[in-house]
Amino acid sequence: MARHWSPDATFSVLFVCTGNICRSPLAERVTRAYLDEALGEQAAAIQVRSAGTQAVVGSGVHPDSALVLAGFGGEPAGFAARQMVEDMAIDADLTLTLTRAHRRTVLAGAPRALSRTFTIREAGELVRLVSGDRELPGTTLAERCRSLVRAMAEARSQRSTDAGDDIGDPIGRPLEVHQQIGEEIVQALLPLLSRLVSLQPADDVDGPSSLSLVR
Repeated sequence: MARHWSPDATFSVLFVCTGNICRSPLAERVTRAYLDEALGEQAAAIQVRSAGTQAVVGSGVHPDSALVLAGFGGEPAGFAARQMVEDMAIDADLTLTLTRAHRRTVLAGAPRALSRTFTIREAGELVRLVSGDRELPGTTLAERCRSLVRAMAEARSQRSTDAGDDIGDPIGRPLEVHQQIGEEIVQALLPLLSRLVSLQPADDVDGPSSLSLVR
């Protein structure tokens, strides 16, 4: 059986954009910062990575996006862009793309990942369609996160997708555009991130997080 449905202790999230130097690394590192503060030691149960469909392989985060990322509490240091390959989506528990075109590219190479691949904005809306009262099976955080992804896939029929699901590319644009795009990414991610954190088993909860990514 594919690794993403195994009882692995780690739930893996993959972000995908074009060059993997602006949008997807910002999403990756913001997510990492949020989870680390909200979950503490349990944050290791969620792995976060990113890649690009036409990656500038080995490059760091674009300087303007790095500034925006730091403003949201993320850490740009140590990042290196990677080229998206189909095994990444095959293995990921959840793949989040910045646009519908990125999603199509991912699925062209990994069609069986359809039920686990969404645009970031699509995922945020689908999470809202999964009732907070719904029982999401699993005894560990990773298992419950996988149950949430399955519920999100089931909810897909309740909404349509359009250009509003896309988050634009700030490359070659002024710093202000990088800031705007960063804010769009964070706002789209918050419903999903807060829901993932809420799935932490009660015995593992240390207390509420003070972290806020909303400016």
